[in-house]
Amino acid sequence: MASAAAAAAAAEWEEAERKVLVARKAAFGLPTACPTCLPVLLYLRMCNVPFDIHVDSSFPDADHIPYVEFGECVAFNNEKGGVIEYLKEEKIVDLNSKHPSVSYSDVLSTKAMVMTWLSDALQYELWLASDGSIPHDIYFSDLSWPIGKILYWKKTREVKQQLGITKLNAAEKEEEIYQKANAAYDALSTRLGDQIFLFDNSPTDVDALFLGHALFVLNVLPDTSVLRSCLQKYDNLVNFTKHLKVQLLEADSDSSATGLGSTDPSSSSTPRKRASSGRSYKPKPRAKKERTEEEKKFRRKAKYFLATQLVAVLLFLSLMGGADSSELDDEDGVDYED
Repeated sequence: MASAAAAAAAAEWEEAERKVLVARKAAFGLPTACPTCLPVLLYLRMCNVPFDIHVDSSFPDADHIPYVEFGECVAFNNEKGGVIEYLKEEKIVDLNSKHPSVSYSDVLSTKAMVMTWLSDALQYELWLASDGSIPHDIYFSDLSWPIGKILYWKKTREVKQQLGITKLNAAEKEEEIYQKANAAYDALSTRLGDQIFLFDNSPTDVDALFLGHALFVLNVLPDTSVLRSCLQKYDNLVNFTKHLKVQLLEADSDSSATGLGSTDPSSSSTPRKRASSGRSYKPKPRAKKERTEEEKKFRRKAKYFLATQLVAVLLFLSLMGGADSSELDDEDGVDYED
């Protein structure tokens, strides 16, 4: 049953004239400034897959983004281990299969470092150790101020819970996070050596994951970032990032000729129809001279979404009573300054 589904998905992939990556918007000189979307984009380009990029800015806290549409199929970020794992497991595009001599345990352990230690450090800097301006530019700039503020506050609380940070252990956790990040960079630098990629001389999914992380750290985080300073201590990792940025991203202007993927100028923030089975109907492109029934239905849903968010804001403000911002900071905030 599973093999038949995989064969069907692989056939759908081959038959699809063009694949579509739905991601968050470009910023900071990157085709998508979302640290979750960027590795997927890089993986597709490493696989030389022709694709278009569509921007979805309607639901900034949605965990199904990024996702890839091909034919009648959709691979979501929050299903089957994510987009890259789905493409590998369904034997659609698997960079790792080109490395039969490389130890699977080595690849797995290296990948685990990137997806845990480095991911945690990036989440910490993005949501807890910054002034909030970077997350605003990436996720919330298209929303009204109160909705964006509430969603940002909600996300910071989620990250604190995810990392196990409280007022009592904040300093210890910060030190632990950066120690693990340093250890991961050191191990990756040793693994890379003077090679072009982390394993032999062709890319794996680990290269895409780490490259996405490193591009975000070097291009998005400020000069005062501790994580950025940690990464810059390793010249070969920085050179690896710069070299592949030129090869995979700065060739974007010639992407229509090279088949590396391009951003659709008519990209819409309208989300596509989701499905939990791994397959969904994808509406065909249609002329936009007049609104279709689907577009009218979406606009009604969008108005309802904004109305519910506004109610949530008003409820939040009423529950807070007369508490001022300094009281909220004392209760939920953590001072991350030395």
